[in-house]
Amino acid sequence: PPGEWWVVDPAEGNVNHLHALPEWAVTATLVRENQPVLTAVHLPLTGETYTALTGAGAHLDGRPLHVSRTADLGLSIVATSQARPDEDEKVVRRVGSSITAMLFDALVVRAAVPATLHLLNVAAGRIDAFWQFAGARADLLPGALLVTEAGGRISDAEGRPWTPQSQSFLAAAPGVHAEAVSTLSR
Repeated sequence: PPGEWWVVDPAEGNVNHLHALPEWAVTATLVRENQPVLTAVHLPLTGETYTALTGAGAHLDGRPLHVSRTADLGLSIVATSQARPDEDEKVVRRVGSSITAMLFDALVVRAAVPATLHLLNVAAGRIDAFWQFAGARADLLPGALLVTEAGGRISDAEGRPWTPQSQSFLAAAPGVHAEAVSTLSR
């Protein structure tokens, strides 16, 4: 909605938490007029805290984060999230075909939940791109701000500006963004 509001998730990646996997986080993001402006993501099992403030950069435990300088999708590690179990069949098939397309164009493709942890890795330069179709849009807000403030590009999968109402999401290092859009638009 318009205005200012908080998106908070005490167990982002709760399915992982319930299965004793370490890939989960606590997130809090301030959203103003549908744009994330402040975020904190804490990983309880590692003690790491990622933060971002519009115009002030992204940080891991106070150290600046920067996206990858990779300029070749063929040398990139990319990631996506799995469709929800109750997701529309068209979305599930689109996720599957996008993974297949990326298997041809990227070096390594990872698929897991939650999206937030992939986006932390994009912001930190460990993963070169992340994409998602539909799914939980509020879960993308913390990572969208972190990636943007770390120098990355955010759009929908067709390269148009992303908003929480978009049907797809792409976060990438600037050097591979256009190639990722091309791969995902097939």
